[in-house]
Amino acid sequence: MRKPLLLLVAIVLLIGGLAAVKLMQRPPPPQFAPSLSQPIEAAPAAAAARTPAGDPLPPFLPPEARATIALIQRGGPFPHRQDGSVFGNREQRLPPRPRGYYHEYTVDTPGAGNRGARRIVTGGTPPTGWFYTDDHYETFRSFDVPPAGSWQ
Repeated sequence: MRKPLLLLVAIVLLIGGLAAVKLMQRPPPPQFAPSLSQPIEAAPAAAAARTPAGDPLPPFLPPEARATIALIQRGGPFPHRQDGSVFGNREQRLPPRPRGYYHEYTVDTPGAGNRGARRIVTGGTPPTGWFYTDDHYETFRSFDVPPAGSWQ
């Protein structure tokens, strides 16, 4: 009588453990840029200090992003062979679009011995959607870029 009871307890514990592991593996919900109806936090003073007055690019972009944006608008050449490759959006952190819609580009990180974690992901050809991530695709912030030559 004790063995069937122990077997039942072991099976329940096993199923509960598997369910807990499955729940922990679930990806976090998508994180998009805040909507325009929500108040926007003030930019840090350091970002505001290095951004010239009348700059059409948002202050959250690092200075190195300017060079990447200019290269994207010119069509290259790009310093990294992965630049311009299709971004799969597998974690669905960006709005759903057909495969091939998004492309990724490296934003240089000073002092990094590799590509670093900063990227710009564009949507459309030519790009109409622009997204920046500084944590290797965990979160994105959308932004607008004026036409080439009007801001550089």
